[in-house]
Amino acid sequence: MRQSASSRARLSIGEVLGQLRGDFPGLNISKIRFLEAEGLIEPERTPSGYRKFSHQDVERLRYVLTCQREHYLPLKVIREHLDAIDRGLEPPALNGSSGPQVPRVVLAGDGYPSPDSFSSDASELRLSRGELLASAEIEDELLDQLENFGLVRPRQGSTPYDGDALVVAKTAGELAAFGFEPRHLRAFRTAADREVGLIEQVVSTMRRGRDASASARAEEAISQIAALSVRLHATLVKAGLRT
Repeated sequence: MRQSASSRARLSIGEVLGQLRGDFPGLNISKIRFLEAEGLIEPERTPSGYRKFSHQDVERLRYVLTCQREHYLPLKVIREHLDAIDRGLEPPALNGSSGPQVPRVVLAGDGYPSPDSFSSDASELRLSRGELLASAEIEDELLDQLENFGLVRPRQGSTPYDGDALVVAKTAGELAAFGFEPRHLRAFRTAADREVGLIEQVVSTMRRGRDASASARAEEAISQIAALSVRLHATLVKAGLRT
């Protein structure tokens, strides 16, 4: 029986050692197991208990080893770096001069978005309230108002804000410089909710398909239609301002 692509992508601990030993000659299986016991890597386990490492596991391990060898970072600090990476942040500078940073691409919420912008992976960033305020460069009072008017919707947990919340907060802060208050922005929320309802109505029949690919087709359609709707909205606003 042929193995699936996902199975072929998983490596044994010995294969991982073979991949990394060229760059880290002192590495051994005991060290890999130790880093796993410390919670720095979490490979999958087969039903019989064997470790299986993904490409992401190997790169994570490479990062840990580099931090130890090149920068002499203790495990506690490396955990903080990995936590930042797991939340979609850029890890702190290895020279220790700055903390975690939001990737620039997240804040570049301008232009016409592509369908990929609406994929489920587009909002994997996770920020605490303090991180959101610092990254969006807004005051706590403005964030409270944005939440009260439903423009920013936090989730449960210690890092309740995602990349979409960050872009909304930063954009609202920039609009505030022109005299726009969160109450003025409710019309954008209302218009967005109407567009969401229309898109979901259009793709609802796709989701009810009985074949296995029905859900995937619906998600792809949502991404494409959403990008087109935003393009249409932006163009209509631009045309209206020119009249």
